[in-house]
Amino acid sequence: MSSLVPVILSGGSGTRLWPLSRHAYPKQFIPLVGELSLFQATVQRLGGLADVGAPCVVSNEEQRFMVAEQLQALGVRGRIILEPVGRNTAPAIAAAALDIAATDPQAVMLVLPADHLIADEAAFHTAVAIGAQAAREGRLVTFGVLPDRPETGYGYIEAGVAYGSGGACEVARFVEKPDLATAETYLAGGRHWWNSGMFMFTAERYLAALQHYAPAMLEAVRLAHGQAREDLDFLRLDTDAFAACPADSIDYAVMERAQGDAVAIPLDAGWSDVGSWHALWDAGQRDAADNRLEGDVIAVDCHGTYVHAGSRLVAALGLNDVVVAETADAVLVASRDRVQDVKAVVEQIKREKRGEWQVHRQVFRPWGSYEGISLGERFQVKRIAVKPGASLSLQKHFHRAEHWVVVRGTARVTRGDEVFTLGENESTYIPLGIVHRLENPGRIPLEIIEVQSGAYLGEDDIVRLEDNYGR
Repeated sequence: MSSLVPVILSGGSGTRLWPLSRHAYPKQFIPLVGELSLFQATVQRLGGLADVGAPCVVSNEEQRFMVAEQLQALGVRGRIILEPVGRNTAPAIAAAALDIAATDPQAVMLVLPADHLIADEAAFHTAVAIGAQAAREGRLVTFGVLPDRPETGYGYIEAGVAYGSGGACEVARFVEKPDLATAETYLAGGRHWWNSGMFMFTAERYLAALQHYAPAMLEAVRLAHGQAREDLDFLRLDTDAFAACPADSIDYAVMERAQGDAVAIPLDAGWSDVGSWHALWDAGQRDAADNRLEGDVIAVDCHGTYVHAGSRLVAALGLNDVVVAETADAVLVASRDRVQDVKAVVEQIKREKRGEWQVHRQVFRPWGSYEGISLGERFQVKRIAVKPGASLSLQKHFHRAEHWVVVRGTARVTRGDEVFTLGENESTYIPLGIVHRLENPGRIPLEIIEVQSGAYLGEDDIVRLEDNYGR
């Protein structure tokens, strides 16, 4: 029997959970419920499946080191395929299918978004086992979540005639997001399930379906995969070939056109796509007043309210059905029934050319992270943390000089032709235009305070001469 290969789609940069989720650090990498991130929880729940192989993760280049680091933290080694540009789910899955089919065309692919919650893992495993059998029989399998409310934010699957066991049905049709009255009819009728965005099929079967329904897409992805190159732990798809690929979702490119071959497996496992602050409030543990409070929060006379305090004390008084989400550089306050409109806030931030839509004050890099502390005219102060054994690129700047003060650990500094070591409470100065590098040769994290001064302090004023991370 061919193995089961999980394919995790992790290229998203969702904004509906702003300010916690941002373009450079999206929700799948954040521990929203429990200690693991949504991505890590997705990987971990695969452990109870039979004959499961190492995961194949499809990610974008910006997030590649977060994927690798979070897999490493779980002790999992997987295949990481990098999309040079986003082309939606159908091409992403095609790239994974081509990679898997090169060694096992009959391998069953279990395609999962990286950012979903599933409370009942045993029920999920049972549904996957039923789906795997249908996939090995040549079917294109999707999972329909049994609805518990008249939801207007999801597409639906209309269940047709029974197929096999376990409540599986052939797909009668896929239905777009309905209005409330239609959603209430669907809930009462019991034959319409939420479209979960999870799929199963053999690699060979998916490629054949794509050849039939979207041959230009398959040809472009085949060329991008054929010209891909290995880079550290990543497979980089060819940029030009993949950029020329038509963009489309698997729903539109394949599943809706192949309804005669599509099978839906019912899933009743406490599923949520965590698509809004309301969904996160609904998925978490709440107190007797229906509040969900995270972080350093004091709530007095509040009901049905979600407060997330990320960096300081947040006090809430007399709030009903409100979301308050606080981070180090931004605060969202919204009615719980309006949080689906957070994207409009993010779009306005973009139009005003502010940076809060893209990054947090703390920005993660493959070598560690940096955090802005103070910014003024012609100066900026940052806290930089470097992992043991890691190093920044060998670089120079045209517009700024830098002062470094070590506050923890040991730093190895390259400054022009010099290489020297600094300990705690020692400092150095990097003049404008001088080639330099910061390394952590020790076994504990290195932390420094960096004071930049100059006419321009943007992150794009970096000329990298050597880099361990292929940037």
